[in-house]
Amino acid sequence: MTLTVTAQPRPRGVPWAAAAACLLSFAAFWLAQRAADVNLLDLSVYRAEGETVLSGGDLYALRVTSANLPTTYPPFAALLFTPLTLVGVPEMQVLATLANLLLLVALAHLSLRLVRLGPPGRGGRVTAWAARPGAALWLAAVVVWCEPVWQTFRYGQINLLIAVAVLGDLTRREGSRWAGVGIGLATAVKLTPGLFVVFLVLAGAARARSGGRAEWWNPWLRQAARATGTFLVVTVASHLVLPYDSRRFWTEMIFETSRVGRTEETANQSLSGVVARLLHTTDPGVWWVVAAVPVAVLGLVVAVRAALRGDRPVAVVACATTGLLVSPISWSHHWVWCVPMLVLLAVRARPVWAVAAALVFASNALWWVPHAPAPVRLELHQTPGQMLLSALYTLLGTSLLATLAVRRRGRTPRDTAGAPPDTAGLPVSGSGPGAGRSEVGSAAPRVVAGQPETGEGGSQAVAKE
Repeated sequence: MTLTVTAQPRPRGVPWAAAAACLLSFAAFWLAQRAADVNLLDLSVYRAEGETVLSGGDLYALRVTSANLPTTYPPFAALLFTPLTLVGVPEMQVLATLANLLLLVALAHLSLRLVRLGPPGRGGRVTAWAARPGAALWLAAVVVWCEPVWQTFRYGQINLLIAVAVLGDLTRREGSRWAGVGIGLATAVKLTPGLFVVFLVLAGAARARSGGRAEWWNPWLRQAARATGTFLVVTVASHLVLPYDSRRFWTEMIFETSRVGRTEETANQSLSGVVARLLHTTDPGVWWVVAAVPVAVLGLVVAVRAALRGDRPVAVVACATTGLLVSPISWSHHWVWCVPMLVLLAVRARPVWAVAAALVFASNALWWVPHAPAPVRLELHQTPGQMLLSALYTLLGTSLLATLAVRRRGRTPRDTAGAPPDTAGLPVSGSGPGAGRSEVGSAAPRVVAGQPETGEGGSQAVAKE
């Protein structure tokens, strides 16, 4: 008698270990936040804005919470916040925290998808791991402990929502009629994502100039136009609903940067904050412009050049970093863009630099200096060593842009000539000499049109809209 045993391969579609690790990390994070007695202060401001809109009050005369915080976002944001009034405060806080956890997983997924759509770098094994099912869960389980993410949850901020809307747009397939809508909506909520529209216009214009008549209306320009149109539509609609508040914001409030907070605060990790602390002043004035203009030019040049040679990860991270550096106020929790930045460094940079960057974001070192809430201004009396610690994010971002400008990894425009455009009009990463190869050979899946091929033993994760 012959006994036949059929071995069923273990299903790879459900990453149970990754899901368990992510849930365990999130649970520990939630408990740590409760132990730290976080108050979700900004979420309370969002709720008050929604209540003010529903009651017909003056949105920009609003002052709420023990910190006497004002409204700083455009009126469209206040309209989006009205659903927060449908539940009680405790329920709102729980739902907002759960939503941010899901958004963090989405940001991790989009960051991994972004890096897979670029040319191969040093980290062939990392790139292969990024294509595996459950990679986003593993990544989210780790980056949830980074200081920008911690602060985002602490205040109940919308940074993760903004980053997901923008990054989701920049990783869409070409031809999607939704490409640009996310950036437009994000800009209508918070003006700083508008720099991505500038990037798309510059990259599209450069592509049109080099590509001739056939490229005069290329996907980058179409995406920029769609983003601009979306912004204008929702802004005009907000004006029709809230004419008084809209008029006040676009003619008065938009110029009052002091409403956002004190420039010299340690939490301000932009060039203006560093210059203010360096000069021991509350208003860096023209010196901030002197620092910000060349950095803005450098960052946009790096981003556009990377886009033209098909290096989408570098283009996106360079543009995001530029926006954080040149903004008048970039609180540390705005640096949730550290997630795609760290993924990019893990793939492209030497391990020591990737680990060093991770330590910067996870160590909370910028808070090791004297700091205090208003009206105390301890940041105006920092020593040189304290200034260095309180400028860590800014120094890291500036160094990254400078390094990318000097060492342009990836293919040149000639290598990608004639390649069919991929997501958002960027060339397919599988085109050109050596496409699909990595430093670990068959361990890394070949990327075709932004999707990894299925390998033996089950299908790989596929990037979808």
